[in-house]
Amino acid sequence: MSGQDKQHSLGTADISAVIEMALSDHMPFATIKLEYGLSEKEVKALMRRELKAGSYRTWRKRVHEFGTRREQYK
Repeated sequence: MSGQDKQHSLGTADISAVIEMALSDHMPFATIKLEYGLSEKEVKALMRRELKAGSYRTWRKRVHEFGTRREQYK
């Protein structure tokens, strides 16, 4: 199953849960992969599709900045 197929098979509640997990500063991509089977790349694609452009850019910037400060982060 391709990443696009996995994303389309998620229901609205699951998509909301993935977004909430991804927005959390305490939830690594590995946890999302275990629970929903989505890779980091697939989560980023889902976030890009579901969030407003400015919200997506802000989230990516925050994840990048946290990643440089913490070894075990998204």
